[in-house]
Amino acid sequence: MTRSRRTELDVNGTVVEVDARPGEPLLSVLRGGLGLRGAKEACGRGECGACTVLLDGVPVMSCVLMVEEAEHGRITTAEGLAEEHRELRRAFAEKGGFQCGFCTPGQIVRAGALLDEAAGLSDEELRAAMSGNICRCTGYTQIIDAIRQAAAHRETA
Repeated sequence: MTRSRRTELDVNGTVVEVDARPGEPLLSVLRGGLGLRGAKEACGRGECGACTVLLDGVPVMSCVLMVEEAEHGRITTAEGLAEEHRELRRAFAEKGGFQCGFCTPGQIVRAGALLDEAAGLSDEELRAAMSGNICRCTGYTQIIDAIRQAAAHRETA
């Protein structure tokens, strides 16, 4: 049995110490160790995007990213983006970009990383950029519409 060790992580702008085993997925530390429930465990293989977080501003699948790989980076979860992406969350609600809500935090984390460039992307490019996040309940058209609405709001703000 591998022993856990104290690990320092920068999560949502706060440096925290957690007990983590080498090779432990970042997702389990975020959810179990820190109580951050936005990122979800779904496929466990980095294929669905429900566990998406940002590492140094880049979307990553936290179910396959080992905690030691994130140790010296800046981790941002859906909870850490709540205030910053208020308009994006509103657009998801207004455009019907979610139904059950399970994938929504991961969708919003990835979409938020795209907002600055979204206005210049075609629908196909946006779909490709969001393709790492799967939604089983709704059509992707509503998600793209929500991203467009939030990007337009950002440009006029």
